[in-house]
Amino acid sequence: MAGTASRPTDPRWRQGGPYLDEVAAGVYAYVQPEGGWYVNNMGFVAGRDAVVAVDTSSTERRTRGFLDAVRSVTAVPIGVLVNTHHHGDHTFGNWLVHERGAAIAGHRRCREEVLATGIEHYEGVFDHVDHGDIRLCPPQVTFEDSLTLWVDDRAVELHYIGAPAHTTNDIVAWLPDRRVLFAGDLVFCGGTPFVLMGSLSGALRSVERLRRLGPRVVVPGHGPVCGANVLGDMEAYYRFVEETARRARAAGLTPLAAARETDLGAFAELSCPERLVGNLHRAYAELDGAPPGAPIDMAAAMRDTLILNGGRPLRCSA
Repeated sequence: MAGTASRPTDPRWRQGGPYLDEVAAGVYAYVQPEGGWYVNNMGFVAGRDAVVAVDTSSTERRTRGFLDAVRSVTAVPIGVLVNTHHHGDHTFGNWLVHERGAAIAGHRRCREEVLATGIEHYEGVFDHVDHGDIRLCPPQVTFEDSLTLWVDDRAVELHYIGAPAHTTNDIVAWLPDRRVLFAGDLVFCGGTPFVLMGSLSGALRSVERLRRLGPRVVVPGHGPVCGANVLGDMEAYYRFVEETARRARAAGLTPLAAARETDLGAFAELSCPERLVGNLHRAYAELDGAPPGAPIDMAAAMRDTLILNGGRPLRCSA
């Protein structure tokens, strides 16, 4: 397992290729270094008669690699696939699992956002990505607050986080008997959190809700498996963005100007530091009275992100 969110120490992470991490008996994280843009984690819970999987990936190749890893552990087919939120790096491979007979479960807004967003390749934003064969496949089973799945006699509890945070539709998969938390992108380990499509204030509240669960093991959406100490790292970063936004807005700075002159300090070690300007766009909107999750100018925020990145497309190894 990893050490802290800011300094991943798992040697397998340093080797660069995807790997299985058995975090409890029959409970696996499929970890994908380097955890940056569009390179996410997946996982599954394997029982005698049932398998529940958590998320797919951004490309056909990466999703097929995950399915191969599942088959290396069990011949039981995936019965239910859980989407932690609607972003393409967690949902573009859904069809590969669904065509094998799995139902896909997610929050009601996850289904709505998958359908509204469609298959977007973000030309000009990221380095070239070979998505392969990608087909739109939203959740067919949706819920509002919670839903419990069963793998043999083991409960896999799905909980809506309660408010916009990373997105408007974040859920977690919680295994209370092993205190294992599949957190989706509510948690980044070693990477910069991103709340452009959700809420800064909601992300702070999400940390408190995750703490109340009392996890022993946290499988983040990006980065190596870690412990509950990652929640302190997440809160510290959100507080940093909150204070940066408050000071910069009072000084009349734009989000881009604020990001350019901000000393990241300890957070400079996190990957994808250019996400700061998108987070500031969201923080400014909330300071101006926008409710959590309200639509904002995404194009302007992403344009500023590219400028902060030196005018280059964002590095993506998906």
